[in-house]
Amino acid sequence: MERVDYESIVIQELINLDRREELDKDPWYQRRSVWNRPQKAYLINSVFEKKPIPTIYIRHYLDIDREKSIKEVVDGQQRIRSIIEYVNDEFAAKHNNHRRRVKYSDLSKSEKEDFMMTKLSIGYLISADDGDVIEIFGRLNSVSKTLNAQEKRNAKFSGEFKQFCLKEASQRVRLWRDLNVFSANDISRMIEVQFISDLTLNLIRGLSDYSAPALDKIYKEYDEEFPDYNALSERIELVFAKIASLDSRSIRDTIFSRHPLFFSLFLVLDQFPNIKTSTIEKVIRTIDRVFNADIPLSEREPRDAAFIAACTASTQRIKSRNIRDEYIKSYIQ
Repeated sequence: MERVDYESIVIQELINLDRREELDKDPWYQRRSVWNRPQKAYLINSVFEKKPIPTIYIRHYLDIDREKSIKEVVDGQQRIRSIIEYVNDEFAAKHNNHRRRVKYSDLSKSEKEDFMMTKLSIGYLISADDGDVIEIFGRLNSVSKTLNAQEKRNAKFSGEFKQFCLKEASQRVRLWRDLNVFSANDISRMIEVQFISDLTLNLIRGLSDYSAPALDKIYKEYDEEFPDYNALSERIELVFAKIASLDSRSIRDTIFSRHPLFFSLFLVLDQFPNIKTSTIEKVIRTIDRVFNADIPLSEREPRDAAFIAACTASTQRIKSRNIRDEYIKSYIQ
């Protein structure tokens, strides 16, 4: 093989190639189509939101018998199939301009044009024989790393609940950093996405233990459709708007920058929609002073000692979460 030439083509060109039967989506070494509807819809949503799509690798050759120039898909079969099937109205996907999932035919003229003119990165394998192609296919499909629970969850699911959690977490990256709730490394390992996932589960089901299997279950349950997508998004935004209105030091320089405490504060604020910013800041400062007071735990008031224990041990258990929840609410009430 001589080289790989990288170019870009718009989706309309890809569709035209397929319609002219100049695109081989099923070379002999490829896997069969295995993506489910949520995975396909997630890809289309990524196109709508102008998110990066991995490069598609193609071997270009001439079919002498049919006198056609053929582009053989080496890597990217599932992506290409999903795009073609979406244009053929075979499934619906979430679009920011629509409250419900939409098929291609549901898009406005300008939305269709925007979709069709989206550029895709193509790597053309120049002078590649079958041996080259098999080696490249193997390399592209063998890259792996040790994944944490949320990264595995993110790789396994592609549906509406995953999209919801990713969106709610990613649009607040600056807030996470400003408040010192999540570090750059935390964010790179999707810890903030797991936080949003657990938070959403608790908003839906009520206060509960942190449970990886429970998160896996809710991702699976709402993979096809998440009916509360818009309602939960609005509810979460109301609380984050309150938090954003605070002096950032109220969180960053206090115990509430810790994940478990921020989690509890968020759920309490959700229960008090009309609370004033000044009240929130006063409650945070008071609780922080109590927590950091130079008094032995044995000499603390019982409820203060219980709260401190709930902040420092078994913080993800329902018992600790309940203690923190009631303690914070007691200062508000």
